[in-house]
Amino acid sequence: MAAAPSPSSPGGPEPEPPAVRYSELLQHLVGERRRPRNWDPAALGGIPSPAKSEEQKMVERAMESCAFKAALACVGGFVLGGAFGVFTAGIDTNVGFDPKDPYRTPTAKEVLKDMGQRGISYAKNFAIVGAMFSCTECVVESYRGKSDWKNSVISGCITGGAIGFRAGLKAGVIGCGGFAAFSAAIDYYLR
Repeated sequence: MAAAPSPSSPGGPEPEPPAVRYSELLQHLVGERRRPRNWDPAALGGIPSPAKSEEQKMVERAMESCAFKAALACVGGFVLGGAFGVFTAGIDTNVGFDPKDPYRTPTAKEVLKDMGQRGISYAKNFAIVGAMFSCTECVVESYRGKSDWKNSVISGCITGGAIGFRAGLKAGVIGCGGFAAFSAAIDYYLR
């Protein structure tokens, strides 16, 4: 008695594979049935990092605070502004110039004094602008709960508007637009 050929035998008909339902597959990959996975860098061959201690968490919270960011921007702005002021004073031909006696050559002491005054003036201005921008950006980011390019544009508008508003409403609007555009350009370039 001959046995019936099995479906997997070479001479018999092959069974059809189960139909792939792409909608079911998509539901498991990106749809409502998707299960989030915790990606552990150690499991993927990355460098495992130990858990953070309480001191590390405390330092991290302090460095991410608005006060620290504003202070850092203030100090950085002061240093950058001072260097920029001294540089511009060095290439300015009117440093140490006395309008009462235009033919007199200024002494090195007078030139250095003018360079120092300009450096301090620029340093204070850059420090104030840096602190204002950083503080408003941090407040906007905390309020919105997102970290994206819109934060820098909004804070640039607030900072530029506040600086320009001292000269009037029109200057405030122009300052808002200009500083926001500059912030957007810098943020686009850096991100």
